[in-house]
Amino acid sequence: MTVTEATDAAEVTEHGRAGESPTGSVTESQPAPGATPPRRPPLLAKAAAELVGTAALVAIVVGSGIQATELTKDVGLQLLADSTATVFGLGVLITLFGPVSGAHFNPAVTLAEWWTARRGGPGVTLGEAAVYVPAQIAGAIAGSVLADAMFGEPLVKWSTHDRSAGHLLLGEVVATAGLILLIFGLARTDRLRFAPVAVASYIGAAYWFTSSTSFANPAVTIGRAFTDTFAGIAPASVAGFIGMQLVGTVAGLALVALVFMPGREAAE
Repeated sequence: MTVTEATDAAEVTEHGRAGESPTGSVTESQPAPGATPPRRPPLLAKAAAELVGTAALVAIVVGSGIQATELTKDVGLQLLADSTATVFGLGVLITLFGPVSGAHFNPAVTLAEWWTARRGGPGVTLGEAAVYVPAQIAGAIAGSVLADAMFGEPLVKWSTHDRSAGHLLLGEVVATAGLILLIFGLARTDRLRFAPVAVASYIGAAYWFTSSTSFANPAVTIGRAFTDTFAGIAPASVAGFIGMQLVGTVAGLALVALVFMPGREAAE
């Protein structure tokens, strides 16, 4: 599922041009998925944003799943309730925390951004990534525990929901590759101002068109192992899901490089 993360202004392009705001005026570049703020907040603030944002995201996913199962026995309605809450919640969180950390909430997005920025481009440094990822994992676990606490469930109870089937693993590759393609495709085409709506919409759709219901996020996967509720995943299934999410991350970056490769200048 998870990761992160735009504001109203577009990211600076590779040629150094500032993007335009939705109203058409030129504005200062702001953080977004696949990019960190040009004026960097303190690392502590960014780590806190990633921890709190990921915790809130998992609390939304797990909490809405618990609520749905208490209200109806129809699995389709349960999934509809869970996906709807996730769409709205994720959009709000990206908008809120994007100006601080880029609102990744997802180690796959963080590692992909570091990889694309490793030669000096905009994005997280290796040191920042080393802080982001643990913060995201800790936040995911805290969010799961918080959701269980709100609904009177055991605070920590390992999930018994096995998700190890091969078709589910394929679903995670597809879900994660699509997420990475979307985020970094928006970055390449200077349209990151659409990221809160686009990323949330994609995750909502992927709940339904992927067999795995689109975890697409290693931190969220770990967090959801701590709850034996609708959104849970058995600990034995976690490694397989994370492995396929990393495969999906590589596939997504390859698609970005292929689809959004720089064009040639037109001959005069």
